Amino acid sequence: MILLSNKLWFPPVETASAEGIVAFGGDLSVERLLLAYKSGIFPWYNQGEPVVWYSPEQRMVLFPEELKVSKSTKQLLRKEIFKVTFNQNFEEVIKQCKIISRKDQAGTWITDEMEQAYIQLHKLGHAKSVEVWLDDELVGGLYGVDLPKRQIGLGAIFCGESMFSKVSNASKIAFIYLVEKLKKEQYKMIDCQVYNDHLASLGAKEIPRAEFLKFLPKL
Repeated sequence: MILLSNKLWFPPVETASAEGIVAFGGDLSVERLLLAYKSGIFPWYNQGEPVVWYSPEQRMVLFPEELKVSKSTKQLLRKEIFKVTFNQNFEEVIKQCKIISRKDQAGTWITDEMEQAYIQLHKLGHAKSVEVWLDDELVGGLYGVDLPKRQIGLGAIFCGESMFSKVSNASKIAFIYLVEKLKKEQYKMIDCQVYNDHLASLGAKEIPRAEFLKFLPKL
């Protein structure tokens, strides 16, 4: 397995292990993170461990036009119980994604270093957030990284990283609002990284890595 140095590069994703691991080590600089996403790679590791870089053989994605919204969720949306904003409180969103308790998961994969790295990405305009409010309280949201258009007609990609809910349906509302916004802005894909039942119920599906790479911006 490749151990990265200070040199800014990644091995070809086709060399990834069966688990999808491309390399270990390196840093979470803005330059390396952007190179990773443009290469179809993302970091995923625990506090106290070296950075682990992944590119799974099967990639979970959502094409915006394939979004599925259940009848009950449509009814909830019509009630306008929640207020939804974009990029109004990125730091609190990533903090909540970091500390929220999740079923069948001990601790968090969002390390202190990762939190600060994505805050820096946000300050430079590369990372974005969606906030869901209930009576002026932040009750849900998500964040991710934007990739630019590869060429005319191909469209941009939003690489989703994490979401949280303090009340039922809050993260789902955030995701639906995001997809509808990106659809209007002619984004071609939302990268959901790995399989998730919740996202599958909303229309996301797995595609081969080779197909996913065709949508990425040229390096």
